[in-house]
Amino acid sequence: MTILRLGSRGSQLALFQARLVAARIRSAGGPACEIVVIKTSGDRLQDRPLSEIGGKRLFVKEIEDALLSGEVDLAVHSSKDMPAVLPDGLEVGAVLEREDPRDALVLPAGNGSGIRFPWQPGETDPGTVSGRIGTGSVRRIAQLRVMFPGASFENVRGNLDTRLRKLDAGEYDLLALAAAGLRRLGFASRISATVPLDECVPAPGQGIIAVEIRGDDTATRQAVARVSDTDASAALDAERALVTALGGGCQMPIGGVAVPVGQKELELRALVASLDGTRVIRYNKTGLRTSAAALGREVAAELLRQGAAAILAEAGQNEAARPSPASLRLT
Repeated sequence: MTILRLGSRGSQLALFQARLVAARIRSAGGPACEIVVIKTSGDRLQDRPLSEIGGKRLFVKEIEDALLSGEVDLAVHSSKDMPAVLPDGLEVGAVLEREDPRDALVLPAGNGSGIRFPWQPGETDPGTVSGRIGTGSVRRIAQLRVMFPGASFENVRGNLDTRLRKLDAGEYDLLALAAAGLRRLGFASRISATVPLDECVPAPGQGIIAVEIRGDDTATRQAVARVSDTDASAALDAERALVTALGGGCQMPIGGVAVPVGQKELELRALVASLDGTRVIRYNKTGLRTSAAALGREVAAELLRQGAAAILAEAGQNEAARPSPASLRLT
C-alpha cells in the first residue's frame, strides 16, 4: 500500500485534524495519505440547530458510507460526533492524544476575561450575565442554563472563525464552544474562561480525534495503530460505553469525561440532564483503565438507577418529533 485515502469533512477543524493524522502516520513510518474531502449533510444544513435535523450523526454518515464502499481507506472524526454504535464493518482503529476536554466561554473581542471559575470577590457572577449565548449543543444548554439563568440560548453554526466574527459583530454576547477546537486552530487567546469539569461535564469524546477504519482492513489497522494514544483510547472506551449503555446519541443531554487517576485508573464523571436543565443526575466513579468499558457500563447503570431513563425518554420524544434530514432543504 503506497497511499492511504483519508476521508474528511472540509471544515477548518476537520482538515486540521485530517492533516495531523496524516502527518503522524507518515512520521511513524506509515504510508502517505491523500485527503479526500467529503461534504456531509451536516455541512449543507447550516440554517437549523443540529438538535432539529438529526444531530451530529449528519457529520459522519456520508464519510462512513465512503469508507464502507472502499472509496476511502480511513476516516478522521472528532470522536464526539461519532454515533455510539458504529455501522457494521467499521471500528475505531486509533485515537490521538486528548486535547483540553473542557467547554470554553468566549466573550466579544476587547471585552477582556471577566468570567472566571471559581468565582472570586469582584468578578462576574454568572447569575448577573444576561443576553444571547451562542451554542447549538443541548448538553451545554442544559448545564449553562443553571449557571446563566438570565440568558437566552441561540443556535450558532459554521467554522470557528465564522462564529467568532458573528460574536464580535454583536450577534451574540457569549459563545460556548469546545476548548479543544479553539486551541487546535490557534484561537486559545480568545478563550475567556474554561468551565471546570464539575460545572459543565463535556460531551463524551470531546477533545479526542478518532480514526475510523474497516474491520477487515488489516493493513490500514497496522498503519494507524502506530499513532494511537493509550490514555485517550481508554478514556474513549469508557465514555462510549457510557453512552451506549444509556441508549443515547451525540445530540442527547449526556455528559461524560474519563480523567486519568495515577498510572492505572480512570475517574469517569457523567451527567444526564433534562433539556431545560431543571433535572440533573451526576455520578462519578473510578476504575481500572484496563476495564474502561466496564467502568462506563457501571456508571450508566447507576445513572439509570437514579432515574436517568425518564429524562432520556423525554429528550428522545423531542428528538423523534424532529423532521428527518431527508425532508429538509439542503443548501
